[in-house]
Amino acid sequence: MSVDALPAYLRHAWPEMREQLLSETYVPAPVRTVYLPKPGGGTRMLGMPTALDRLIAQAMLQVLGPIFDPDFSERSYGFRPGRSAHQALEQACRDMADGYRWVVHLDLEQCFDSVHHDLVMSRVARKVKDKRLVRLIRRYLNAGIMHEGLVSQREAGMPQGSPLSPLLSNILLDDLDKEVERRGHRYCRYADDANVYVQSKRAGLRVMASLTQFLDTRLRLKVNQAKSVVERPWKCTFLGYTVTNNLKPRLKPAPKSVKRAKDRIRQMTHRGRGQHIGVVIAEINRFTRGWVGYFRLASVKAQFDTLEQWIRRRLRKILWEQWRTPKTRCRKLIALGLEGARARKATATGLGAWWNAGASHMHAAVNNGILAEWGLRSLLDQHRAMQRST
Repeated sequence: MSVDALPAYLRHAWPEMREQLLSETYVPAPVRTVYLPKPGGGTRMLGMPTALDRLIAQAMLQVLGPIFDPDFSERSYGFRPGRSAHQALEQACRDMADGYRWVVHLDLEQCFDSVHHDLVMSRVARKVKDKRLVRLIRRYLNAGIMHEGLVSQREAGMPQGSPLSPLLSNILLDDLDKEVERRGHRYCRYADDANVYVQSKRAGLRVMASLTQFLDTRLRLKVNQAKSVVERPWKCTFLGYTVTNNLKPRLKPAPKSVKRAKDRIRQMTHRGRGQHIGVVIAEINRFTRGWVGYFRLASVKAQFDTLEQWIRRRLRKILWEQWRTPKTRCRKLIALGLEGARARKATATGLGAWWNAGASHMHAAVNNGILAEWGLRSLLDQHRAMQRST
């Protein structure tokens, strides 16, 4: 059933659903598995509940959230109302500016998929006194997994597509937050991405060892040793950003974030070889608007400028490929204002489209002003506008 079809279905089915919920006979359906590629390689399994189960889970979230959220740590920023990744980044910068210039980066291994049900439910039951609701949450955790038509039972973990799962993960990881606070450390956590800021590498190694043991013995969660490090913050990535090594750190997009942006734009421009250039530009603008919006906290502009130049070169490459023959290329270059002799010389080269996209003749013919007239929005201009508005 699609989400659009749900309201009409509930008009006649809700009385029965309500009775099943009250009598504790309602059983959530198995979640459907969907595999999505991870930015760093591999895949991430999402569990997608039915539309009806998502509605009920959302209703539970709206009741349970106000019960648990006020007692969560001030240093927890993920999946909470009124909190964001940007607030976590700003707090991290304040800690680094105060002299805590080593970071213990904890990466929890398959956090959502390995959560122990009994540990979560024991913490839920501390505050939720309605036993029917507690048992319903347990049934949601125990709902099977459907893959290619076959259903298997879930013994641990939570479906990542359920509205309720982020709250349940915060309920469990609040124990980690409180433990770090009890020890007096500077700390930021967004979902399962946690950073502890210390003043020396030696202290960082000690904190890494003790928190790894705490997570293993108390919460039964494993730390991904390959991705967890004790390092200088400017050599690490946190929520897509990294920082400069100034005494007052400045935020900038991490190299991996720029690479992922290029990969996405490369896909757009590859598909765009048979499309009008205006259509490709519109698609790029939609992507860069969101990308710049997320990275608006960056105060280092070099990555924006480099990415902007690279985008322009990709667009010039599209045009060179679309023009196809030397005759057409010569005619188009002249039409764009290049003198005839230079256009004929440029199109006589046997070099490839990417080389020509970076050559002076394409820069002169398809200059930045023309690309702007065709609708391409400057990343730097978007970034300045967003910083002014905030």
